[in-house]
Amino acid sequence: MRGIVLIDHGSREPAANAQLEELAKQVAARLPGSLVRAAHMELAEPTLADALSSLVAEGASEIAIHPFFVAPGRHVREDIPRLVAEAQKKHPGVELRMTEPLGLHPCVVDAVLARLDQT
Repeated sequence: MRGIVLIDHGSREPAANAQLEELAKQVAARLPGSLVRAAHMELAEPTLADALSSLVAEGASEIAIHPFFVAPGRHVREDIPRLVAEAQKKHPGVELRMTEPLGLHPCVVDAVLARLDQT
């Protein structure tokens, strides 16, 4: 079974964290048969380790970790890969893969243009 974790920075503002939860629900709705979780680097729960353990407990044998960040800063380049490597040791029979952040993907440009059209 396939698992997906969307991970962001995390916030002290519950509404900000709720957006990632909503995104996870929307991704899950478009990918029937996949288990999708939200996780936060800091300031909020669940952590990446918590989300991964939850997916493994539900039977995920391959998990994609998507950093829900625009730029490849320190969390994307260093912290998340370190956490994924630690999780891989804890779950050796599970394939963990990390995607690139959103970056300059053409759909990000489209989203920015759509927001600009709203002004």
